[in-house]
Amino acid sequence: MKIYNTLTKQKEEFVPLNPPNVKIYMCGPTVYDYFHIGNARSFIMSDIVRKYLEYKGYNVTFIMNLTDVDDKIIKKANEENKSAKEVSEFYISEFFKDIDKLKVKRASNHPKATEYMNEMIDMIKKLEAKGIAYNVDGNVFYDVSKFQEYGKLSGKRIEDLEAGARVEVNEEKKHPLDFALWKKAKEGEPYWESPWGKGRPGWHIECSAMSCKLLGESFDIHAGGHDLIFPHHENEIAQSEAANEKPFVKYWIHFGFLNINEEKMSKSLGNFFTAREILKSFSTEAIRLFFAQAHYRGPLNFSDELIRAAEKGVEKLSNTYERILEEIKKNFETKSELNYDFRKWYDDFENAMDDDLNTASAVAVLFDFSREVNRIISENNFNKDFLFGAKDFLDKTAEGIFGLISTQSQSSPSLEDELIQLLIKLRLDAKLEKNYTLSDKIRDELKNLGIILQDSKEGSTYKKVKK
Repeated sequence: MKIYNTLTKQKEEFVPLNPPNVKIYMCGPTVYDYFHIGNARSFIMSDIVRKYLEYKGYNVTFIMNLTDVDDKIIKKANEENKSAKEVSEFYISEFFKDIDKLKVKRASNHPKATEYMNEMIDMIKKLEAKGIAYNVDGNVFYDVSKFQEYGKLSGKRIEDLEAGARVEVNEEKKHPLDFALWKKAKEGEPYWESPWGKGRPGWHIECSAMSCKLLGESFDIHAGGHDLIFPHHENEIAQSEAANEKPFVKYWIHFGFLNINEEKMSKSLGNFFTAREILKSFSTEAIRLFFAQAHYRGPLNFSDELIRAAEKGVEKLSNTYERILEEIKKNFETKSELNYDFRKWYDDFENAMDDDLNTASAVAVLFDFSREVNRIISENNFNKDFLFGAKDFLDKTAEGIFGLISTQSQSSPSLEDELIQLLIKLRLDAKLEKNYTLSDKIRDELKNLGIILQDSKEGSTYKKVKK
């Protein structure tokens, strides 16, 4: 398997630091609003990367942070006359609703920045002790001149960056490119106590501290949108490698920009859409197929016409899946001596995905397979083994990795089952918020009703027992 590494600017053989374990950090949302459809591309494509690695047998630890302290959150809180905590908690809850609808598997851990203040302060103290960070009246900055490899991810040169007119002028900084590690508290803003006085962390130090705490000082993959390469990810490298004196991340994966009708998405142009808004018009499966039909690194144009074409593609795959299920239900005697070898399809699918996660080629394999299945069923030249083999292939690939199958049987659970799933989600939300009293109460009350929850790394399932 080869992955294009933004750090080395080339495809590299994927060799985890500690196989079969793979550790991934994905930059999550700043929770001051509903996330937009461009963010959804990064969330869905990172979900596909994760699920493919799990399909290949890796034990994946996947971390996606939640930035719950930020200038934008404070601004929103002031506008709505709420506390920053109220704003962030509301949008965290809404974020989970939306990623669940998009079939994005929840991370192994969704750390909140506000829960890792000690780790951030400790990392800043370490940088200060090494003479790489400096304090100016309660504002602590990172001195980029002290990190010789600054710019190695983005390919930018310090000299060129300093000459750029867009660099914000700040009299407190030693150099124009120096960035904030700790910000002195302003009147009315949330703050934490620190060796430099009351304040809050800079954005970049949050991800460095959380990733190193949860995944170790060196880990396998860091992913995020292309717009995060500079300065966010560049600054993460500078902080982490200067503090820990070891390589930070082995492979950097970045997802391309999303344009709307050939224009960059922006609120000022009026073409800014949240994922929630798009989901009102199009299915989850169509959105996921639309993203998967393009290479993750390249730019992608989003339009109604293209997403409607994806809807038709989902319909074709789903109809094939339904046809397989219908034939399985007939419970017939073996009609054919067909001994079908599915290995070719698995090989073709894996060869595509192993080539820098070429989802477009892998999706083409799924459509070719769908045509083959329909031909064999139409010719009445099949048996139970073929049907179960075809179903298994689509379960593992089209649905298990890509999330593309939309079937009547899958989308119509009983009201009882829907209510149980709702309680399971509420329990997970409670656990994420460390409200263990509530999560335990939900589990115990369900048990009293004869519903036993079973927790695993993949999530919670349940079984019904007679009382």
